[in-house]
Amino acid sequence: MIILALDSTAQVASVAICEDDKCLACCNLNNGNTHSETLLPTVEFLLRQLNLTTDDIDLFAISEGPGSFTGVRIGAATVKGLAFGTAKPCIGVSTLEALAYNLIGTDGLICPVMNARRKQVYTALFRCENGALTRLMPDSAIAIAELDEQLSAYDEAIRLCGDGYDITAPLLTHPILSVPYALRDQNAYSVAQVARRLFAEGKAMSDAELAPTYLRLSQAERERNEREKQRLER
Repeated sequence: MIILALDSTAQVASVAICEDDKCLACCNLNNGNTHSETLLPTVEFLLRQLNLTTDDIDLFAISEGPGSFTGVRIGAATVKGLAFGTAKPCIGVSTLEALAYNLIGTDGLICPVMNARRKQVYTALFRCENGALTRLMPDSAIAIAELDEQLSAYDEAIRLCGDGYDITAPLLTHPILSVPYALRDQNAYSVAQVARRLFAEGKAMSDAELAPTYLRLSQAERERNEREKQRLER
């Protein structure tokens, strides 16, 4: 199975093309949030280098969120556009689960954290054992202090990953194991491998059914709701 996977949910934009669990090509760009300019050209470049077209892709995979509202939308729109008219299946993958997959070779607790602003993180908790992830916490948007409290239920150190690493690690009282910098950021290879498992579980969908996951309202929506609330209170 040839899988084309994308992740644009944070500052790093990542594109990977895999044949089952073999990575044929992968490109990670950490040059700022310019995904609308770089994501599609990167896809086209990798396809060209492998002498492939979108007709050769068996499964389109996307990191569906949570993450940057703009980045999530760009990624979903790009995959929808690539898959449109191909009748090929699509899979949306939790950004946090894909981040945890970066550490699939390390047994123990893995806690992906993404900067959600407003002193919060998008987070979840997984246990990795014998090369498989078991989810212990749903994807959530919570304060770092609340995350620290939830982690206190586990009497073992954790590994953090994600772009919230630097803001989260100093504020946790829970013991943390070191994670190499190269394994902390989004990686589309991980998206592809989580999508491959979901496909085997029969969770594929059409490009029309593919939808982003935000976990909370955008800043514009929050401000609009607040203005509406103030208007009603007058």
